[in-house]
Amino acid sequence: MQQLEALTREAVALAGGGATPFEAEVARQLQVCNACRYCEGFCAVFPAMTRRLDFTKADIHYLANLCHNCGACLHACQYAPPHEFAVNVPQAMAQVRGQTYSEFAWPAALGGLYRRNGVTLALATALALGLFLVLVLALRGALFHQPLAGNFYAVFPHNLLVGMFGAVFGFAVVALAIGASRFWREWVPGPASGAAAAEAAGNVLTLKYLDGGHGHGCNEQDDRFTLARRRYHHFTFYGFLLCFAATSVATLYHYLLGRHAPYPLTSLPVILGTLGGIGLLIGPAGLYLLNRRRHPLHGDPAQRPMDRAFIALLFFNALTGLALLAWRDTGAMALLLALHLGFVMGLFLTLPYGKFAHAVYRGAALLKYAIEKRQPSKLALGAD
Repeated sequence: MQQLEALTREAVALAGGGATPFEAEVARQLQVCNACRYCEGFCAVFPAMTRRLDFTKADIHYLANLCHNCGACLHACQYAPPHEFAVNVPQAMAQVRGQTYSEFAWPAALGGLYRRNGVTLALATALALGLFLVLVLALRGALFHQPLAGNFYAVFPHNLLVGMFGAVFGFAVVALAIGASRFWREWVPGPASGAAAAEAAGNVLTLKYLDGGHGHGCNEQDDRFTLARRRYHHFTFYGFLLCFAATSVATLYHYLLGRHAPYPLTSLPVILGTLGGIGLLIGPAGLYLLNRRRHPLHGDPAQRPMDRAFIALLFFNALTGLALLAWRDTGAMALLLALHLGFVMGLFLTLPYGKFAHAVYRGAALLKYAIEKRQPSKLALGAD
């Protein structure tokens, strides 16, 4: 016990006087890990750790966002609970990650939304927006109508939709970009070479570090390895990208080619959107089931409402979008369109202050790692 207390005091001192309890706990655990190094080959966190003998706040923030919470190190660790050292890297890193989202958020006053962004709030926001649009249609007498051949702009004018969603999406992009910039400037490893940028992009696109460091996958409920989490993340990630691509292609059709919606079922925007919607049904549904069954020592239980809120918004965006596509030639199109737009607006409004932030910060951390690993180690040991 005295050895544990000494490690804690040393970790707090090294992390700096302003370290939070979560940051001090990460520093303490990494002191143990740096002495053991059994997990050195598991993921990017441990090779990056071995380049340091002490851990500042900037180091802790970097390593926390580099962690993919796969759980492999927890199940392999001889010092994991109930050992007195109580090393639980996935949970400690997750707690600090949540702090970084709030700390680097822009505007800073909205950083607290990360702690309150639960399923109830997220769905209530989306439904309230959808019901507001339903009320607008009802007051206009346009809620129930004759089939409009899938022409959404006969319900809501094109310029109105562009103005509404363009403003919200633009704000989300700016807020996330400023947050990522603050995270990046806290510790800059150096200029990014083409090779480093390509490696980081490859790691992001393949979700490399959700393979447990050995290709067998993550640990979910127990010691058994599974690639389920990585696969459901792929469905979610590429489903989101396909939906974004569908919107981008439709924008090019409208403004560059003069081809206005509605588009036929065999058109590129509809095909991309349909495939993306299917991915966003499968991926979030699978991630929700894994989230419910995951080992209690994995991650930060306090962040599960935020995790599930994002999962729910993605799922219902896809569900309402596919329903709108299926019934766009019926008299129910306006009602379905209003509900879908409510979920889309709810997703965009919470995008900078919810789970989506982890993709931005983790991508930045992976780029930092790709840059750092190409530099000579400042230590006599632990070089790559």
